[in-house]
Amino acid sequence: MIDQTVVDLSRLQFAATALYHFLFVPLTLGLSFMMAIMESVYVMTGREIWRKMTLFWGTLFGINFAMGVATGIVMEFQFGMNWSYYSHYVGDVFGAPLAIEGLMAFFLEATFVGLFFFGWDKLSKIGHLIVTWLVALGANFSALWILVANGWMQYPVGATFNPDTMRMEITNFMEVIFNPVAQAKFVHTVSAGYVTGAVFVMAISALFLLKGKHIELAKRSMVVAASFGLASALSVVVLGDESGYVATEHQKMKIAAMEAMYHTEDAPAGLALVAFPRADGSIWEIKIPWVLGLITTRSFDQQLPGIDDLVEGAEVRIRNGMVAYDALQALQDDPDNQEARETVADTWEDLGYGLLLKRYRTDIQNASDAEIAMAAQDTVPDVWPLFWTFRLMVGIGFFFIAFFALAFWKASTGTLDKHKWFLYTAVAVLPLPWLAAEAGWIIAEYGRQPWAIEGVLPTFYAASSLTVLDLVLSLAFYVTIYTVLAIIMVILMVKAIKAGPKDYVALLNGEDDEETGLPRQYEDDAKAQPAE
Repeated sequence: MIDQTVVDLSRLQFAATALYHFLFVPLTLGLSFMMAIMESVYVMTGREIWRKMTLFWGTLFGINFAMGVATGIVMEFQFGMNWSYYSHYVGDVFGAPLAIEGLMAFFLEATFVGLFFFGWDKLSKIGHLIVTWLVALGANFSALWILVANGWMQYPVGATFNPDTMRMEITNFMEVIFNPVAQAKFVHTVSAGYVTGAVFVMAISALFLLKGKHIELAKRSMVVAASFGLASALSVVVLGDESGYVATEHQKMKIAAMEAMYHTEDAPAGLALVAFPRADGSIWEIKIPWVLGLITTRSFDQQLPGIDDLVEGAEVRIRNGMVAYDALQALQDDPDNQEARETVADTWEDLGYGLLLKRYRTDIQNASDAEIAMAAQDTVPDVWPLFWTFRLMVGIGFFFIAFFALAFWKASTGTLDKHKWFLYTAVAVLPLPWLAAEAGWIIAEYGRQPWAIEGVLPTFYAASSLTVLDLVLSLAFYVTIYTVLAIIMVILMVKAIKAGPKDYVALLNGEDDEETGLPRQYEDDAKAQPAE
């Protein structure tokens, strides 16, 4: 029987390391493109202030990138350490995009990051600009492959179960790559990262203006962040809508749980703004009619199934999975049993549902109706954490549209630095994009439960056979190390921000001119520029 405590601790450990790691990913994505935009302006105009901006924000990018790499390495090892059966069962599929991501992050992306920092006096302006854009593209390609792997966990396509090896194997790698769930998650995630980068630049620039430091750099940075942030905030909402539409097609239980929709409604379903469970089991809610149905199905007549109907459907699939499991057992006893092989071929897609019964008994062929009903009920994730986490994420998303629309208007009218209330607001909203990003991760991963691979492999069945002590000690170790790394990153960030762009130029290039504070190879360019 499954030790649920081991499974819960394994989930908690992976969740803790993933949430820590995801603190660094969005900022890496956002800052990389803003650096590329700033350096493009420098190359086109030749104005030294834009090179300083690129270097300054590049410093903060470098600190964040290093921490992201350090925290990400452990996550890949956890698949083998904490989720060994998962690695055995789907390693042929999941390992391919993960390996490509490793090549992208640790070879391609890291190489270009090194050239970005140490190639200023060794590359031409155009050459270095190309490197900076490759840093931005490399960061996004790295995210793409991770989300291809994660998207396959949400919607496993392009693979089939091999009863001879007892593993999932790739049948069409293009289907894995162009998985609609993975593609929707990718564009939504990276656009959220762009918002994070824009908010970060706005907040630090606003802090400079409030302190009266690095005025020209701060004002120009805020202009870039305002326009980039508005476009990104709008894209997050649009692409988030697409992600919800795809989830409606392939993860109906997640959508029903996010909306606390237990009963199937007449189409089009209404969107609950707020909802609370009553003592009698009913739900008190305030709804906007039609909105949910129009968003998720893009039609007036297509119904969204409720949780109760989906549980009934899961019960049917569990019974079919029992047939698949029974045929698989017969095939293992006699590999030449052609009837059993054909039965497995016809029913393997429901085998994962049959495995849900392993939580209650080992001989699942003999499961009772009550046990089947309990296993079907297990397909429902915890509703209320998903319900409120989703609304938190969406609320922050719409807030940023309003915030960046205001910032863009103020940038267009030249009043970004005219009102202290706006600058204080820009500083105060700094934590919000991370809060929204972490909420999105919780919705994606927590909402998939009880599955490690949607419909294929239950989470409790994927865990390694570890002891509770092993997991408690390793969890305490990881949380401690990651907390120390997070503190180190904040300290380094604060030091870099306090040092400012002029100090960083000196640090990066070794020597600077005492009068201008610029590297010698840029002195002539700087003197030739008109005063700003």
